[in-house]
Amino acid sequence: MQTDVMQQVLKDSLQGRLLKPAEALALCGLAGEELQALLAAAAQVRDAHKGRVVTFSPKVFVPLTNLCRDFCGYCAFRRAPDEPGAKTMTLDEVLQVVRQAKRLGCTEVLFSLGDKPEAIYPEMRAFLAERGHQRTLDYLHEACRVVLEETGLLPHSNPGVMGKGDLQRLKQFNVSMGLMLESTSDRLLLNGGAHDNAPDKKPSVRLRTLEQAGKLRIPFTTGILIGIGETWEERIEALFAIRTLHERYGHIQEVIVQNFRAKPTIPMRLHPDATLGDMIKTIALARLILGGDMNIQAPPNLTPDGYEFYLEAGINDWGGVSPVTPDFINPEAPWPALYRLQEKSAQAGFELRARLPIYPEYIRQGEKFLPAGVLHYIDRLCDDDGLVKNNGPLGRSAQDQRVHV
Repeated sequence: MQTDVMQQVLKDSLQGRLLKPAEALALCGLAGEELQALLAAAAQVRDAHKGRVVTFSPKVFVPLTNLCRDFCGYCAFRRAPDEPGAKTMTLDEVLQVVRQAKRLGCTEVLFSLGDKPEAIYPEMRAFLAERGHQRTLDYLHEACRVVLEETGLLPHSNPGVMGKGDLQRLKQFNVSMGLMLESTSDRLLLNGGAHDNAPDKKPSVRLRTLEQAGKLRIPFTTGILIGIGETWEERIEALFAIRTLHERYGHIQEVIVQNFRAKPTIPMRLHPDATLGDMIKTIALARLILGGDMNIQAPPNLTPDGYEFYLEAGINDWGGVSPVTPDFINPEAPWPALYRLQEKSAQAGFELRARLPIYPEYIRQGEKFLPAGVLHYIDRLCDDDGLVKNNGPLGRSAQDQRVHV
């Protein structure tokens, strides 16, 4: 892209015009001073809409089951029943962890679990049958109900691909839900690709779940995973697919830009990590593609040396950070202590605030996006700004106290 054209494109972005696909793709090649201009534009767009507040969700991470029918090349979470560490939590175990999290000021209960493990594992079918269920999604529904009713903390479920019926049922007890799009690249499904032997990672299937969530008016989290073999063109394509759905339904409450990290136990252990440079460029492009109103986050624990640069690229949220449980998806990457995250944010000129798993703009539209049964739970936890009362664990100066699940 010629310098004068690039400058005009960035100037237009500052006036509120969203990038077109060809423009975004052309900006992927920027480096040096031109890249700095891209980052500056993204940060200015963020500041104009979000100000100098960066948020995070104080959460407890509940890995309901790590059994899964998918075999993704980058996953260190999944287990087969006969592997060390295989685990499906009982409801008593869930409540024990959630109650400790409540004492430490957490407000979000993030349920993460494998996709449809009962489809391939008789052990999971037996576990479910003992509890009166046939499917893992039915067990998740019960777990969300019990947590909400008995603790008052707010479930946010990430159970993988879902159909209309399951989305409707889970909406009863979830203030928000999520599914990472990851990529729109069908190439990654081929032999040796990151999504080889992972039927639930087919882009069209995941996009269908995102669209159903939009039709049902569910506040939804999605995002892309970069560095798993996709091209820049495919990254841009994924961000535009998210934008299209949000323009149609208005339900995408946040978009995550997450970086791949190699681990010694995964098939992609020799694959190079996504670089910090790729991350900040992708974040800046996401901001200019999705606009200033979108909440854009990147996980700080996956870039422990340099995550503060994400603020310069246009994020306004750090995602879920737990003072209680580790990141079970990336166990080698502990979350930063909350006081340290607060320090890093302040050094960059930002105030760190705790939020709920549903963002303020969706709380303000509660009757449109939320069932009546969850509204009073939200009201108990949020202040007049729609954020966590008394700033949650930050206001309590709570120390991190990890527990084992």
